[in-house]
Amino acid sequence: MNFLYGLKRGIPVGLSYLAVSFAFGVFATTGLTPLMAVIMSLTNLTSSGQYAGVKIIIENGSYIEIAVTVLLINLRYSLMSISMSQKLEDNFSTWKRLIVGFGVADEVYAVAMTERGKLTFSYLLGLISLPLLGWTLGTAIGAYGSTLIGPRLLEALNLAIYAMFIGIIMPDIKKNYRVLIVCLISISLSCAFYFIPGIKEINIGLKIIISTILAAVFGALVFPKNIDNMEVNENV
Repeated sequence: MNFLYGLKRGIPVGLSYLAVSFAFGVFATTGLTPLMAVIMSLTNLTSSGQYAGVKIIIENGSYIEIAVTVLLINLRYSLMSISMSQKLEDNFSTWKRLIVGFGVADEVYAVAMTERGKLTFSYLLGLISLPLLGWTLGTAIGAYGSTLIGPRLLEALNLAIYAMFIGIIMPDIKKNYRVLIVCLISISLSCAFYFIPGIKEINIGLKIIISTILAAVFGALVFPKNIDNMEVNENV
């Protein structure tokens, strides 16, 4: 497996990221400059983590809240990286692992894990390149494009970010009712923080952290899963 083969395998992911990141670019300009939004996408490859980070920035949250929230949301990438490390070729150095680890996203992991045999550095570098380019370019188009449209249309386009997240979780919900239950619990907690007096005043960063931890702990306790028996498509 070489760079060009990896590049070819990354085309569908890159195209999908181009469309999805447009919505993030539009949303990000509500709290960041277009250049900041582009730099964020260039140095990060996590839609949900970036969205949460921008949301906390808009609400004037602290650095600690941003760090903890993004860490919790992106913790799944650690598990994906550990899993994928078992398929890496033997001569993978530390700096190569750091580069590959930066580019491990849900779809990149899914494509890589379907390959037979050991994964080479050149293949993974090609696989990561187009998704990163698509994510950054889409953000740039959305961010700079948002400066050319009216406020009403901009507000309407901001709703696209929510449609993006619904699209991300729907395939897993259809395959596994347990994902639906955990999502409903998380939604219920978010609604409680929004409407109930006394707790709705809590900072947005802490709301996300608490909701994420409680929903995740519930799912882990009520629906334990033996990792050794998990299928690849359930890891995505």
